Amino acid sequence: MGLFEIKDLTYFYPEVEKPSLKEVNLQIEEGEFVFLIGPSGCGKSSLLRAMAGLLPDYYGGKIGGEICYAGSSLVQWDKRQLAKEVGMIFQDPEKQMVMTAVKQEIAFGLENIQVPYQEMRRRIAEVLALFGISSLKDQNTFHLSGGQKQKVVLASILAMHPRVLLLDEPTSQLDPLAAQELLNYVQRLNMEWGLTVVLVEQRIDRCFHLADRVIFMENGKILKSGSPRKMVEWAAEKYPQYIPPVSQFFSKWRKEDIPLTIKEGRRLLNTMASKDLIKLYDEEGGSNEAVEILKLSNLCSTYNKKDFVLNKINLQLYEKNITVILGENGAGKSTLLKTISGLLRPVKGKIVYKGRDISHLKPEKRALDIGYLSQNPNDYLFHDTVEEEIAFNLKVRGEKDDKKVEEILILLNLKDKRRMNPRDLSGGERQRVALGTVLVTSPDILLLDEPTRGLDVSLKDQLKATLQLIKEKGTSILMVTHDVEFAAEISDRVMIMAEGEIVADGKKREVLANSLYYAPQINRLFKGISDKVLNIDESIQVISKVIEQPVIG
Repeated sequence: MGLFEIKDLTYFYPEVEKPSLKEVNLQIEEGEFVFLIGPSGCGKSSLLRAMAGLLPDYYGGKIGGEICYAGSSLVQWDKRQLAKEVGMIFQDPEKQMVMTAVKQEIAFGLENIQVPYQEMRRRIAEVLALFGISSLKDQNTFHLSGGQKQKVVLASILAMHPRVLLLDEPTSQLDPLAAQELLNYVQRLNMEWGLTVVLVEQRIDRCFHLADRVIFMENGKILKSGSPRKMVEWAAEKYPQYIPPVSQFFSKWRKEDIPLTIKEGRRLLNTMASKDLIKLYDEEGGSNEAVEILKLSNLCSTYNKKDFVLNKINLQLYEKNITVILGENGAGKSTLLKTISGLLRPVKGKIVYKGRDISHLKPEKRALDIGYLSQNPNDYLFHDTVEEEIAFNLKVRGEKDDKKVEEILILLNLKDKRRMNPRDLSGGERQRVALGTVLVTSPDILLLDEPTRGLDVSLKDQLKATLQLIKEKGTSILMVTHDVEFAAEISDRVMIMAEGEIVADGKKREVLANSLYYAPQINRLFKGISDKVLNIDESIQVISKVIEQPVIG
């Protein structure tokens, strides 16, 4: 018998006709590392919530079937005791933080399960040391970066010594380095401490090879389950977007023994073609020769009137151009967007829009021309239906344009959700609704803070097509993201920020191909062979020039 035994599990969220989970049957063994993949809204997060005992008690709705943990049905488990056994980490760490100080946050769960004081002190010291955050123990949790918050949440869960760790996109707010660090912790916990891990994560390239088993879900059901290598072979034809980029590339040339990692891939690539025969892929996308629409000069911002979060930022944005900002958590990326949108006032410098200084213009005035989408889509959701939500920005301007609302619903694949309450949607669906509330006003400049957060690969492709269409109509897009693969696909220009300053700025191939942390997986695969290749399409073009094997499919 497995640690978890799930039989015919079916679940409906309140007032939703379609089940989020439908006749799910699953067994998970103790110490297993399971990776859940599948389209946004397919039921991955709902399955984790059900395993944590949160459905239907916390979310409401109707549930059928049975979940057994350690030989007993979850309905028989005392919730306090279950919380000691099964820890869950959500997409947004702020939703799990209730105390103001880091040490208090970690102690909160221990107090609730009545751990003795001396034992509590020892556990807190241990998890602080494990994650290297002892220096943060007296810090205010509101002042932590996204990566630090996620570590604190993980530490607070592990302090309760659980047997199972359920993780729902734990790296969605983290830069590549912090994300890899967190996943390394999770791998260690599984391999060295024997924790059972069930992971949902959009960064497929960083997780696939870590798992003992990969499970593909679609429409609330488990469609396929198997080892990572078997799942790569199965998904290569019908669902290639849900396997790592390096596996996608090699699946074009072979059906078996498809590499999972760059190490495996480079070894095979060297046998497929001679390095001398592969020419550099030098074509550059995008241009800075378009009309300047926004200029920042010596821009400085601060939160405490002492330390600059932004320090002497100089940059220009152009029409029909997509600029992507990369950088570690706390580098000032989100602060830059907030300052441009008017939510924060610069202490020095100028913001000039179409030749006019708007540095002291109020946010509502700037919003007529500059659209801003923050990291948290819930900030934009106030109405009872998706349709009302998207139409609201037009309504406050005294406009009524049902045709425009309809276009946005179609554009963002939300037409069948128009009558639903936005708060009942999945994280990826809520993100699209929030984006729709901004796009409906047709801004000249679009500021996007982590727009791919919570989106699966298919939805990212839709978003890419949407942003390209908006760009061609003349909009300048400035986007902050931790998604390097998406940045390589969508951007014309890439900036890297560190400690409130711009440390790199140039065309995407120039910046990404010369980066260590921000190089996409395909670029790392081709490093030293064809250094300028950034994505799968380009890699196939390059290798097709010399390889003798035909492309499969």
